[in-house]
Amino acid sequence: METYKIPTATSIGHVHLKVSNIQRSLEFYCDLLGFELITTYGEDAAFISAGGYHHHIGLNTWMSKDGNPPPRDSTGLFHVAILLPTRKDLATLLNRLREAKYPISGASDHGVSEAIYLNDPDQNGIELYWDKPKEVWPINADGSLNMYTRPLDLANLLEESA
Repeated sequence: METYKIPTATSIGHVHLKVSNIQRSLEFYCDLLGFELITTYGEDAAFISAGGYHHHIGLNTWMSKDGNPPPRDSTGLFHVAILLPTRKDLATLLNRLREAKYPISGASDHGVSEAIYLNDPDQNGIELYWDKPKEVWPINADGSLNMYTRPLDLANLLEESA
């Protein structure tokens, strides 16, 4: 079989998450993170977005109403990564999470990006991040990316939201 490369302009458009409670999920994604509710399908599904797109995140209880999160050591989605336009946007969300006393599970500098990690109310992993400008990405001598995971300076990040 011939080698195939997916087109460069390909992107991931949306994700659907199984949740146990639509209202609780809307409070997290809309009220805390700032997504906007676009539409609902009765009481079993909601579609939310940033900027009026038909949906970036689908939330549904079709097979999970009042259910429990999957065990940590099982297969499945590790996290949904939500790309923010600027470092200031990431700082603003971090500030909102702190004001709401919402727990984060990690914060990392990956060289190419800075990220805040947390779980939604159903323990779905969420990564909130921004990409650093490509010209400052760390490059190895052979031209490959030198991505890493280092602690993110949260105090420095929060200065962006001031």
